[in-house]
Amino acid sequence: MQIVKETAFMLKVTAFFCLFVFLIEPSYAKDEYYLTLRNDKANLRQGPSFEHPVKLVYKKKFLPVLIKDKSDNFRKIIDHENNSGWIHVSQLSKKKAALNNNADNSIIFKRPSYYSKPLALVEKGRLCFVKKCEVKWCKVTSGDYTGWIIKSSLWGKIK
Repeated sequence: MQIVKETAFMLKVTAFFCLFVFLIEPSYAKDEYYLTLRNDKANLRQGPSFEHPVKLVYKKKFLPVLIKDKSDNFRKIIDHENNSGWIHVSQLSKKKAALNNNADNSIIFKRPSYYSKPLALVEKGRLCFVKKCEVKWCKVTSGDYTGWIIKSSLWGKIK
């Protein structure tokens, strides 16, 4: 009788585990994440192979891109202007960088507070290298300036 109860319990645990894995796996596989371009020149292709024609050539190192899908050694990306296509993994980097995506100019502050000293205005589309982030602020370097910018104004790899 004890063996039957243990077997039934193990079957329930196994069924629950399988159900959990199969329900969670599809959402896990569709995660989107940011990377940056590794080189000054990177080809965006219409499909996931070198045989597909080049759609666009990026000429900005560390430009952030959003990874949407993968196929073998290619990643489907979307850039800040909603251009999409496929790029080879050798052209991607994990360097933390983001673009100022605020319609107005953003301000780099000395400390993570609106009441601290403003250091510089950052125009829309300006590339910022992210040092670290807190809840609402990120410490960035852009040009000769290093300071804090509001996190919601950044588009790119900040984690």
